[in-house]
Amino acid sequence: MGDPVSSALIPAGIQLLSSSMAGGSAQQAAQTSAQAQLEAARIAAEAAKFRPVGVTTRFGSSNFEMNPEGYLTGAGYTVSPELQAYQDRLMGLAGGGLTQAEQAGQQYAPLSGAATGLFNLGQRYLAETPEQVAQKYMTSQYDLLDPSRQRQLANIRNQNFQTGRGGLSVGSTGLRPSGAEGLVGTNPELEAYYNALAQQDAQLAANAQEAGQRQVAFGTGLFGQGANLLNQYQTGQVGALSPFQAYLAATQGIESLGQAPLDIGAQLGGRAATAGAQAGQSLLYGGTNAARTMQPANSLNPFATTLSNLAENRQFTSGLGNLFGGTNANIATGNAFMAGSDYSV
Repeated sequence: MGDPVSSALIPAGIQLLSSSMAGGSAQQAAQTSAQAQLEAARIAAEAAKFRPVGVTTRFGSSNFEMNPEGYLTGAGYTVSPELQAYQDRLMGLAGGGLTQAEQAGQQYAPLSGAATGLFNLGQRYLAETPEQVAQKYMTSQYDLLDPSRQRQLANIRNQNFQTGRGGLSVGSTGLRPSGAEGLVGTNPELEAYYNALAQQDAQLAANAQEAGQRQVAFGTGLFGQGANLLNQYQTGQVGALSPFQAYLAATQGIESLGQAPLDIGAQLGGRAATAGAQAGQSLLYGGTNAARTMQPANSLNPFATTLSNLAENRQFTSGLGNLFGGTNANIATGNAFMAGSDYSV
């Protein structure tokens, strides 16, 4: 019979050796899987890099600078010599247009002065009320008509004196329905004269009222004309910038033509990067799954599994116990053999 102690230690030693070999295989399999996934990620990142495409057109060419690692570090474009010459000529015209715009304030200054004059004149016209204007109109008309009226009255009186009708008086009336005095009797010629004067005065009063209204409208119109001149002054200064803006816009248009290759190259590079990212994602997904799939197989150690099964086999462990259980020296030799053997895969 073997030693009971050695019979119990042999299965435990075999099981420990089996676990150690299985753990080493699992660690090595995990490292292999991690390396495979990192490589798949590297390939995916490389495929997804932005790689612009150099483009040359009739109007210019694109310039891209890449570092040794394959990353974009600079970008630019070169305008064709013909377009560059056009730009130089347009910039010369733009300078002249800007000078013209700077002089516009002085050139349009008379409009501003004229507008101010119209505003002041309109204020003077509107300073009087329509009644004041009507009174001035009546006074001026009376001053104009008085000499002719005096001559006409003198002629009528002279004619009446020569014909002996100076004392004739007709046409008198009584009190009016309103209570006012009626007409006083007078010579027929004088009555006709004064009636004509009354009608003329009534017409003058109507004209005077219209004159007051016209003056208010005229004064208001002066303000409108002044505002129109002031608007032309401002519009003229703004419009003076139009030549400069047109030349500058034409220069920018030429610049856009030269920039087109840069935009096209960047777009093509972006599309290539998008396609590469999709392909890289597929590579990453496939490589990761493959690494994970192989990890269980790589971690399998058949020898460790066999040892584990033998440790559970009582006949085998009993035989080993009989084999190494005779002497302590034999047991030590067997333990040394088991500990010094390398069965990792």
